[in-house]
Amino acid sequence: MRRFLNKSPWWAIIYTVLLAGFAVFVLLDTFVIPKAIQTVRDSATETTAGGVYTSNSYEDENISITIMTERVDETQVYIADIQLQSVDYLKTAFAQNTYGRNIKQTTSAIAEAHDAILGINGDYYGFRNDGFVIRNGILYRSTSRSVDDDEALVIYENGSFEVVSESATSADALLEQGAVQVFSFGPSLLRNGEITVSKNSEVEMAKTSNPRTAIGIISPLHYIMIVSDGRTDASAGLTLYQLAAIFKELGCETAYNLDGGGSSTMWFNGEIVNVPTDGSTLGERKVSDIVYIGY
Repeated sequence: MRRFLNKSPWWAIIYTVLLAGFAVFVLLDTFVIPKAIQTVRDSATETTAGGVYTSNSYEDENISITIMTERVDETQVYIADIQLQSVDYLKTAFAQNTYGRNIKQTTSAIAEAHDAILGINGDYYGFRNDGFVIRNGILYRSTSRSVDDDEALVIYENGSFEVVSESATSADALLEQGAVQVFSFGPSLLRNGEITVSKNSEVEMAKTSNPRTAIGIISPLHYIMIVSDGRTDASAGLTLYQLAAIFKELGCETAYNLDGGGSSTMWFNGEIVNVPTDGSTLGERKVSDIVYIGY
């Protein structure tokens, strides 16, 4: 057998096939094969009052939401102004109620499963193996990102926001300090009311103008969620700088970029508010998690 392999090209062919097979497996493992790590119990609380909906608002004794639509730089932008009585009503949820890799559902399906009032896509934590994941006060992943731009958004139990460097802290420390949600995407858009991105800033290899999803804070328990359309004839999309400028104009102190592009979705009262698209097809992209307002 050894003599045969030494005198023929078959060893090279076999090696090439094995190498190609391994490469395919890595790609499938990264982007396709679901890996359920932990099933999450639904921690929803009982609604204490019947809410009142209009076409663009919701209000009860604990939650007030108003959704505005604006035209900014040839782009349709959807702005949700949210005021809460407690940070407990700002929640997150995993696709299929499961923490894991490549576990996905549409934003609307996750929102409906959790009786959300308002929901947006999250940071797509399941696309990566690193980046802090703390959701609803539970630590799921403590591995920090190794890249230079490793800004994470922390939401604390008093309702405040903080942008931190993952390499300069630990997930356990953030949990001890009262973190209830930690998102690992970025970059930050505002800090102390000032824009923190340049006009040339972008997320890795993304296009300059994109559909966007982001969250900001005016003051503890007073939040802004923004989703913009993009990649269509009707909406060009926003740069990170343009997105940051909207948050600044609205009076936010801190704002943070979440997953965008085809993931960008805003859902309210059973309906998709924006026009989700990846630039080639219309419709929601399945994601690993959402941020929502509800009980």
